[in-house]
Amino acid sequence: MSPTVAGIVFIGSLVLALAVTYRPLGDYMYRVYTGTKHSRAERVIYRLVGVRPEAEQRWSVYARSVLAFSGVSVLFLYGLQRLQDKLFLSLGMPPVTDHIAWNTAVSFVTNTNWQAYSGESTMGHLVQMAGLAVQNFVSAAVGMAVAIALVRGFARRQSEELGNFWVDLVRGTVRILLPIAFVGALVLVAGGLVQNFAAPHEVATLTGGTQAITGGPVASQEIIKELGTNGGGFYNANSAHPFENATSWTNWVEIFAILLIPFALPRTFGRMVGDNRQGYAIAAIMATIAVVSVCVLTGLELAHHGTVPQAVGASLEGKETRFGVANSATFGAATTLTSTGAVNSFHDSYTALGGMITMFNMMLGEVAPGGVGSGLYGMLVLAVITVFVAGLMVGRTPEYLGKKIGSREIKLASMYFLVTPVLVLVGTALAMGSAEQRSSMLNSGPHGLSEVLYAFTSASNNNGSAFGGLTVNTPWYDTALGLCMAFGRFLPIVFVLALAGSLARQAPVPASAGTLPTHRPQFVGMVVGVTIILVALTFLPALALGPLAEGIR
Repeated sequence: MSPTVAGIVFIGSLVLALAVTYRPLGDYMYRVYTGTKHSRAERVIYRLVGVRPEAEQRWSVYARSVLAFSGVSVLFLYGLQRLQDKLFLSLGMPPVTDHIAWNTAVSFVTNTNWQAYSGESTMGHLVQMAGLAVQNFVSAAVGMAVAIALVRGFARRQSEELGNFWVDLVRGTVRILLPIAFVGALVLVAGGLVQNFAAPHEVATLTGGTQAITGGPVASQEIIKELGTNGGGFYNANSAHPFENATSWTNWVEIFAILLIPFALPRTFGRMVGDNRQGYAIAAIMATIAVVSVCVLTGLELAHHGTVPQAVGASLEGKETRFGVANSATFGAATTLTSTGAVNSFHDSYTALGGMITMFNMMLGEVAPGGVGSGLYGMLVLAVITVFVAGLMVGRTPEYLGKKIGSREIKLASMYFLVTPVLVLVGTALAMGSAEQRSSMLNSGPHGLSEVLYAFTSASNNNGSAFGGLTVNTPWYDTALGLCMAFGRFLPIVFVLALAGSLARQAPVPASAGTLPTHRPQFVGMVVGVTIILVALTFLPALALGPLAEGIR
């Protein structure tokens, strides 16, 4: 079978599997977030944290709950890293340095999982499990909770309440992420991933030399990071390491886990607003962008554009030979289309235009299908912007799902969209304007700029993947990228919840002859066009100086 045919089969099977799970998983999540009964385990958690699950919250209280929980989580994770040498299961490792501990704490709490360190030589099992793995769950559950709050804003009429953050957080973790992660971990263990408590650095002399034979609790953390669309890996090589990604079929499983929940959430959205067609439309927008991205990136890597790849007949540098070019490119597209950051190949070694696609995927705002929860609420914000633009074209007050999109709503949507471009471009400019920070680049010229641009794009969009070639383990980069991760996560969340509160207060607007149908292919095409145009207008100058300049020279 040729690489092209194998790539088509690989991608086609993923599409089929996601289509099969779209309805049952989406319906299950709908029942989770709309049910009125609480399990015994959930009631115990509510009593421990002092929460009344029946009490609903206004958007401002919901936002404060998100920020308070995340702030406490940052402090706890920072302290855990700084004190790890005094705790059990530290494996004798010293405390994590202050700037790395800050960067890592913010990274995992914001669902970014950017890693400026080698996990197997920096953190012991306790920090990996009680700190990083826990945040892989709850940070993803926070994103899902915010998405559900926005959906309630569309679904409710003349209401001041959006639900209870603590209930949404607990249910998302206990009823959705934990069960799927448990099954997924068993599948990966069956595929050859390691699950034990031995030190990762322990070795034994085997036939052929000294090889690592133990790996710590890798399998469970691997499925957690993929399912929660997180990028943090137990090993620095991430999903290219055989202990984190053993075979070609575990590679498929991990990509499927990355896309599973984000692609099913539109079904939950459609059920909650009472119109499944709206869910299909959002899913179609996500799928259109995703399929085009995967095909373009795979095509560019298989075409091996560039002098050296053309000379050798393939762009294999930085690729894991077990997976090949096509499967590596598919993983690269999936990980940058979502807030994942896991990698099974070195994006810095992609062709110039292929590397640009990975950046462009993140610049879209992580919406196709995006992170767990964050992809859905990001896409709904883009839908709001699209109906506003369409309203301007025909001279009507725009409406979406029976809610008027007035000046307050479009201001909040606009501020949501502008946050990450400001962080990316300002951060890149500051880094490139300092000789000291430029010295961290492995390469000069357009490729060096691409390394810096990719880092700030990844951090600000809470992706977590790295282009490579850039030494970011410095106080300046750890601090700057940490700030980008924090502002890139929590400012949009506040704007989304404010938008949800504004929508929930409105009375329904009856549909009329001039109402734009938002469930038809016309609307799907409009949202796709608006998304790409907005990103192109914002980032094209930076891309022209980096990967585009490298690709055409």
